Amino acid sequence: MVAGSLTGSATNFRLEIKMTLKIDATLIMALILACAVQAEPPAGYQLAWADEFDGTKLDTNKWFYRLDSNWNSTQQALNVIVHDGKLWIALKHEQARGKNYTGGGIISKRNFGYGYYEARFKVPATLGWHTSFWLSSYDEQNPDKVAGVGLHEMDVCEQDSWKHDSYTRALWMRKPKIDDEAPHLPGWKRISTPDLTKDFHVWGCEFTPTNVEYFFDGKEIQNWDVSAYQTGEQRIWLSSIAANISKKTGNPVDTELPAYAEFDYVRFYEKKE
Repeated sequence: MVAGSLTGSATNFRLEIKMTLKIDATLIMALILACAVQAEPPAGYQLAWADEFDGTKLDTNKWFYRLDSNWNSTQQALNVIVHDGKLWIALKHEQARGKNYTGGGIISKRNFGYGYYEARFKVPATLGWHTSFWLSSYDEQNPDKVAGVGLHEMDVCEQDSWKHDSYTRALWMRKPKIDDEAPHLPGWKRISTPDLTKDFHVWGCEFTPTNVEYFFDGKEIQNWDVSAYQTGEQRIWLSSIAANISKKTGNPVDTELPAYAEFDYVRFYEKKE
């Protein structure tokens, strides 16, 4: 009887341990899911266009390749890869058009207007690279001209890899409705974040006739009144290039290349009618 009781107690003890471990694992998974980023568009929007990068190659019906040679790299189509449900932009040490490095990017063929723009991505950890999600016009006849085109530029995220725990955001409105009567808009600001090289994060931009508002992981970052400025359509840009911005980004580390910027998706939402 004593031996039987001990055996039964041991069995029950093992079952209790298994149940405890199972419950603990369930709780841990629940906590992980609870902490996961749940970024949603503002109320009143519906999905109008997206690329989830689920294929085996870039959808060239939707995208141009970014093919300029600026800053410290030349951007190449071969560096844009669609694989495993993501867009990968390869960052390489190789010569092209007089540069020692190559990066890449894509530019939407469609022009977009008012709505909510969103992208989820992870940036490279290696020094010397500038990864961005931005909205601006594009001169198809002059692919080397990537700045100063159109009525505005919305830099939702510009991440320079010398500082993993922050990114910069900027807004450039170029043409007032009435000259000399539009208020000055602060253009550039650094935003503190978790380490952006460790996991994917979500950046968003709401663009309306009167306001531009930026979001990071579902939280508002800044809201500008742009009602005094002319607005127009724009393209979506996703890219990663070698660029020693403000002499801080640094030069790429050759032994750490190739490296990659990874984009999970990009989406555009329109107001529900």
